[in-house]
Amino acid sequence: MDQTPIDSVNLGGTPASAAAGASLSMWSLFMQADSIVKAIMLLLLLASFWSWAIIFDKVLKVRRLKRAADAFEESFWSGGSIDTLYDRIGSRPTDPMAAVFSAAMLEWRRAVARGALNSASGVQANLKERIEKIMNITVGRELERLERFMAVLATVGSTAPFVGLLGTVWGIMNSFQSIAASKNTSLAVVAPGIAEALFTTALGLVAAIPAVVGYNKITADFARYANRLDNFAGEFGAILSRQLEDKS
Repeated sequence: MDQTPIDSVNLGGTPASAAAGASLSMWSLFMQADSIVKAIMLLLLLASFWSWAIIFDKVLKVRRLKRAADAFEESFWSGGSIDTLYDRIGSRPTDPMAAVFSAAMLEWRRAVARGALNSASGVQANLKERIEKIMNITVGRELERLERFMAVLATVGSTAPFVGLLGTVWGIMNSFQSIAASKNTSLAVVAPGIAEALFTTALGLVAAIPAVVGYNKITADFARYANRLDNFAGEFGAILSRQLEDKS
């Protein structure tokens, strides 16, 4: 008697290859998944979209900051008066480097209004210390604002693979339950659950890899920008210190 191999048909009589081909698309894997696995998939997709949104926002912001810093330093080192530059920028600039400059100039002008520049050397030393402290605080505040949501990238990069692994384990458990219920070890019975489990693992990696790469790249860019702010604060503090010495 002509017999068809058991793994060439599924339980309903449809060829196994056709059944597998019809059920292994991404959409089919999602729709056939257990409710818990669906929730994990949706969570990973949401984490991936959120990570990409943060990455694009931070990359564009770093480019804008570099252009703004270049423009500000060109004006600052052009040889003009720092008072004129401060009057043009104002007390609430949007650029972090200009914000450091404005914070120091605001304290400087307050000291000028009080006549502190012509006071004893101890008062002048306190003024210098206050200006340096104000610039350091401003640098820290601006960097904290820039690094907002960076913890999201770190969290997604470190946890997404494990969340995907949870979905993988759950999917494989469902596959074993299907085998036990049908008492059939054919590929048509096992493949959907295994594919669903591996798809969840892939989603975890899709969410984690860009988050880790983006976090490392953006963190390095912010570190270079922070060093640039610190250098400017040090240079501007030296300029104000020389002006104090000239007036003493």
